[in-house]
Amino acid sequence: MTRSFLVSSGSADETRRIGQLIGEMAEPGTIIALKGDLGSGKTALVQGLARGLNVPETVYVTSPSYTLIHEYPGRLPLFHLDLYRLSSPDFEDIGLYDILDTKSAVVAIEWADRLAEDGHIENITLDMEITGENTRNIVFSADGDMQRQLLIRIEHRLKENLWH
Repeated sequence: MTRSFLVSSGSADETRRIGQLIGEMAEPGTIIALKGDLGSGKTALVQGLARGLNVPETVYVTSPSYTLIHEYPGRLPLFHLDLYRLSSPDFEDIGLYDILDTKSAVVAIEWADRLAEDGHIENITLDMEITGENTRNIVFSADGDMQRQLLIRIEHRLKENLWH
């Protein structure tokens, strides 16, 4: 059974704040699948996620569009992947499956919809939609018991911090 909810973001800073709250709650083995068009805020969300994982502020978090994978040190290591330029056969070559099996880190995957044909991976999915020049809708969903339980806690925390 999949659980889901929607959050609206009014700016890139708010998207980063959403990511930070997720990072503060992330547990070892958390996989975050980010979906959405170019410019929908995926990288901004990961920047916030990094802050929530205590990645040092001196470390600049960028999209790994050309390097494919960035690893950042923090409370838990953060692996940031960008699958935009890849096809399924390349996944093994870059060590994607080894990274996904890492149970001591958090993994954030931009363009995760490219994994769909590649088998089921339990994750939290953030489907990001551009709704205006600076506004975004983010639909959160999760599969797998651990991920659903974490998503419930994230939903409560987001509601406490964004809507009250």
